[in-house]
Amino acid sequence: MAKKTAYCYYRIYDDKEQFNFIKTAFQEKKIRTMLTKYEKIHQEYYNTDFVEFLRKYDPKAELIDVTSISY
Repeated sequence: MAKKTAYCYYRIYDDKEQFNFIKTAFQEKKIRTMLTKYEKIHQEYYNTDFVEFLRKYDPKAELIDVTSISY
């Protein structure tokens, strides 16, 4: 039987004040380490770029767009 992967979800804002969620197998400590690595090689921070960077280490990482709906 295949082992199930536990995923974590994180809220993230970028330099364009874009709000998204990220789904990843990494725990908070590892995500903070990855953010530090990403920040060392980028001058501007965009959620889409960070998830692409993250996929090098966690191929199943996803960016989840959050849209408000009112009725």
